[in-house]
Amino acid sequence: MDNNLLKEELIRISGAKPVKCMSCGKCSATCPAYEQMEYHPHQFVNMIANGDIEPLLNSKSIYKCLTCFACVDRCPRGVEPAKLVEAVRLVSVRKQGNNHLTANDIPQLLDEEIPQQALVSAFRKYTK
Repeated sequence: MDNNLLKEELIRISGAKPVKCMSCGKCSATCPAYEQMEYHPHQFVNMIANGDIEPLLNSKSIYKCLTCFACVDRCPRGVEPAKLVEAVRLVSVRKQGNNHLTANDIPQLLDEEIPQQALVSAFRKYTK
């Protein structure tokens, strides 16, 4: 997929507006996973805004994000970096394939340790 099309797809999926970012770094400063991430929240936003998406798709940073939305709360411009990270994660998983769940797949995935929210979220993401 062309980088411009991929950029538009990520913006559509996330609902975020990376062009509003002024690169203040407040999102990264508040990120509890900062030390574990190869690309930090402000870098995600900047790379998507500039169409440099391929490195993000191959980065382990997309799985280090806790989706705690601390970066979203801290952003003075309402950019919503966590939503962009989540969109990149979703596109990456979809590119890998085997990402479709049906209701019948869920019972064997159940575990007492898994919160119901995680199951609902996975079902929502992987039924498309």
